[in-house]
Amino acid sequence: MYVSESGPPDADPVLLLHGGGVAGWMWDDLRARLETTHRVVVPDLPGHGRSADEPYVSHTRTLELLRRDVGPIAARRPLSIVGFSLGAQLGIRAASEWPGLVRRVAAVSAQAKPLPFSALTLRALKLTAPLARQRWFAQLQAKELFIPPRLMEDYIATSAAITVPTLLAAVGDNIAFRVPSGWASFAGSALVMVGSTERRLMRDSAEAIHAAVPRSTLEIVSGCGHGIPLQRPEWFAERITAWLAEGPAPR
Repeated sequence: MYVSESGPPDADPVLLLHGGGVAGWMWDDLRARLETTHRVVVPDLPGHGRSADEPYVSHTRTLELLRRDVGPIAARRPLSIVGFSLGAQLGIRAASEWPGLVRRVAAVSAQAKPLPFSALTLRALKLTAPLARQRWFAQLQAKELFIPPRLMEDYIATSAAITVPTLLAAVGDNIAFRVPSGWASFAGSALVMVGSTERRLMRDSAEAIHAAVPRSTLEIVSGCGHGIPLQRPEWFAERITAWLAEGPAPR
């Protein structure tokens, strides 16, 4: 799995986890903002971007790879994690399953209520997957994620390289995700974010994630859909910077 690092080696580490269908490039604005004061760690998750040759098998396998690659960093200084969509699910699980290695989690647009009729959804996805290699279709999908023009070529290339097995595995675990039992025991700082115009399922998911850790902060971002970091990059970078500067969460 490809992992890039930037910023002062001895600074507090921040792990940025992208969503499905995109790659580490989605964090370019946030990375530029954070790397002057933090050690910024940005993987391309399996099956995506520069890790396209390594299939996405499951959330569990991806967490194993992340622990292998970023565990030594977290052992020196606990991680702050910022995750979007699928990456937010991984961040929640890392906080639930890696005691002592995670101090903060910002979960942005994480689905946490299983999608009904998931088998039908995956069957339809398998049939339409070849369209992702078509430029016109990728451009339509990019609008749903608020991909800016300057990142359009990155998105189209990433989308075209995602294999059907990777797509089905990543989406399958995404739509089946539930709030893990260990999340309620997370003692660090948690920021849960969702766009006000996202589907009801996503807003209900944010409420469930927040309810499991009542001391967490829930933010419904006005006017935003499923793509807050890309839809409002400057605001998002400022919000995450301020959140990272806050004191430790109350116990």
